Amino acid sequence: NLAVDSQGEIYSGKEVDKKRVKFDKLKSALQKKDSKSAKRHLKKLSGKEARFRKDVNHCISKKIVAKAQRHSLGVALEKLTGIRERTRLRKAQRRQHYSWAFNQLQQFIVYKAKLAGVIVSFVNPKNTSRTCPNCGFVSKHNRKTQSSFVCKSCNFAELADKVGAINISRLATVNLPIVGSSRDLQTTRSLA
Repeated sequence: NLAVDSQGEIYSGKEVDKKRVKFDKLKSALQKKDSKSAKRHLKKLSGKEARFRKDVNHCISKKIVAKAQRHSLGVALEKLTGIRERTRLRKAQRRQHYSWAFNQLQQFIVYKAKLAGVIVSFVNPKNTSRTCPNCGFVSKHNRKTQSSFVCKSCNFAELADKVGAINISRLATVNLPIVGSSRDLQTTRSLA
């Protein structure tokens, strides 16, 4: 998942992964050839891949901001400083994780939110994936797998990404009413 909001809407990365695998195979084949033509094609391909990432980030950010504006909500995002260093990944996940432009997605959300008059807040993500939104119990054992969350204290179960988004929502400083609304804050958790 590239992003998940606190209402549980998932902005999936399945199409992105398919496209990334296709780009990787093509790049690998071209790099083996080592000709001028192959190098030219590689350069073109690099630009195409960057434009694809940018387009996907624009589409996701547009949906997130439109949803927040439609429901008179703010948007809370996790601070991404050091995300690559603080996450531990299996070898198979590294390429996928390191190649996505998390910061670009956040920048697009911020500038579109500003244009739409939607408040944006940044939250320290520490323990947001380990804290139970139901009882508040914090443990690394609450997350047995990358995608599932089961609280060891109260047995609350949910998708791990949604739990993170809910906790980020609660930590946000923008839980203030927007235009007289007393609704909760929509949060978006940027993911690999």
